[in-house]
Amino acid sequence: MAMGIISIVHAVLALFLIIELGLTAYLVDVTNPDRWGGGSPPQYAFLLFCVVWSIVMLLYLALTPLFAPRIYHSMAALAILALTTLFWFAGATALAAHIGVPRCHGWTFCQCAQAAVAFGYFIWAIFTGLTIMEALAFMRSRGHSAHADKAGAHHFGA
Repeated sequence: MAMGIISIVHAVLALFLIIELGLTAYLVDVTNPDRWGGGSPPQYAFLLFCVVWSIVMLLYLALTPLFAPRIYHSMAALAILALTTLFWFAGATALAAHIGVPRCHGWTFCQCAQAAVAFGYFIWAIFTGLTIMEALAFMRSRGHSAHADKAGAHHFGA
């Protein structure tokens, strides 16, 4: 079975999401509730939510067209991708603003936060690309006369 470009992008995205899950789960776990006034900073928790949301959403986007195509809806997929792209931009930017530009000097927590920001923006870029590709496919298949086939334009054979 040949893997298309979208399947490869989904596989890379799944790998990055697993890495980001480990990084953000570590950040949420390590933050001391006494230091932050009752819990982890919301920036860490939101990025962890983004990871879990994205894993569930990626399962829908990658597996539903293959195994349950009647459940897959291109407009819903486009909306979910756009929302997820927005979530990742907001989450990565919020965490970047929260940690600032620290000098970590070998401090694991600080380096983990920097890595979480970097992977957050990588994931955001992948979701942006997927959203653009889904939007282009949606526009090609829905009601745009510029891309619609004209009557008699089909040629069969060589």
